[in-house]
Amino acid sequence: MTLLDTTPDTNVDSASGAPTGVPTSAAARHGGTVATPGLRIERLGPAFGAIVHGVDLAQVDDAIAFDLRRALLAHKVLFFRGQDAFDDDAQVRLGNLLGELTTGHPVASTHERKEIYSIDSSDPEFSFSDEWHTDVTFMKEPPAISILRAVTLPDYGGDTSWADAQAAYDSLSEPFRGLVDQLIAAHDGNREWGAYLRKHGGQEWNGKVVTELPVVEHPVVRVHPETGRRGLFVNPGFTSHVVGVSQAESRAILDALYAHLTQPEHTIRHRWAPGDVGIWDNRATSHYANRDYVDANLGPRAMRRVTVGGDKPVGVNGLTGGAAA
Repeated sequence: MTLLDTTPDTNVDSASGAPTGVPTSAAARHGGTVATPGLRIERLGPAFGAIVHGVDLAQVDDAIAFDLRRALLAHKVLFFRGQDAFDDDAQVRLGNLLGELTTGHPVASTHERKEIYSIDSSDPEFSFSDEWHTDVTFMKEPPAISILRAVTLPDYGGDTSWADAQAAYDSLSEPFRGLVDQLIAAHDGNREWGAYLRKHGGQEWNGKVVTELPVVEHPVVRVHPETGRRGLFVNPGFTSHVVGVSQAESRAILDALYAHLTQPEHTIRHRWAPGDVGIWDNRATSHYANRDYVDANLGPRAMRRVTVGGDKPVGVNGLTGGAAA
């Protein structure tokens, strides 16, 4: 692993520093990055993942936040060590510098601050995340960015893995890419959160109180709104089926995509330490939290997450989903 400044392979506006649209042809599918000259970056793999050195997240200003967003486009998952001063207030502040924060969760109410979702294994109603998922894809506009910090950690275990949905799409065969480019999938939050919602009611999300979780539809392949790169946008946690095909065809397509997405070449794994913070692009990744510490009685695991609001996923040639029938 080496420390470096990422080099630009995408079209970047010299005034704003933001990508101007679809990346140049080679980068459109394969590994385009965005320059982040203000940060010291240690890459964790050839495709994605990086440790950012020398940044105190509790003291981030607008200029550093701008660099962090650019680094996120380049590396998709960023880790920060030794952030002991990064408390609830700092986490909310950073989220608002990176965009506009959502409520912590559309259903669960687990923290006194509405922007924070407390993920605590000692909570009797805790929902484990030991299934590959992308955050909150069962809503019409899933979050763009998630920021997670370690609060309490077990003696061992509780690692989190991420999968690069864009690298996974890139490495599909051309005929299979052609198929999935055309498909829509249904995402259903009731499987995970329906019982909780009926018991406790929901939270405000995008200006409306959540009272039900209607199935929503998103393209199977999402075009990233900032880089133009294509990535798989289905996940075992919330995707119920592919729309417009038989149940057997849907299962075969999704099983093939999940097996491909989670190949070791497309994943990284992070072992949490006190003071660690992870930030990821929810539009380009899926993740999985190990629950191996539970049966081994290695102590609780408590994390706190905030999410930056996103937009309605758009696929190839403007393909979009809607509310499922």
